[in-house]
Amino acid sequence: QEQFVESGGGLVQPGGSLMVSCAASGFTRNDYHVGWFRQAPGKEREGVACITGGGGSTNYADSVKGRFTISRDNAKNTVYLRMTNLKPEEPAVYYCARARWGYISYDDQRSLDYWGQGTEVTVSS
Repeated sequence: QEQFVESGGGLVQPGGSLMVSCAASGFTRNDYHVGWFRQAPGKEREGVACITGGGGSTNYADSVKGRFTISRDNAKNTVYLRMTNLKPEEPAVYYCARARWGYISYDDQRSLDYWGQGTEVTVSS
């Protein structure tokens, strides 16, 4: 059964750093694009970052550029999101998912499938 499992969430102080992971299992191939999204309480889920299958190209939402880094280790079937300088308004549940049709659109989340259950990040002093 194909699935993604996110982990690494937790409590971090404003300005702090955290890395969350997205581990894949059950897929016969691992050359798919992967996206990270987040959903804050009372808000819609929004795109954060995405990475191509080989890891050679990345894209970031404007709100996280320069602070977040997405990477992947295909030997471990894992995609990472390194978050630095976290802001008080950024607590959310962070999700990863796979590109369904070979591309990722932050505005059309139907372009992704196999959403994980999420990992919660809390930013608080």
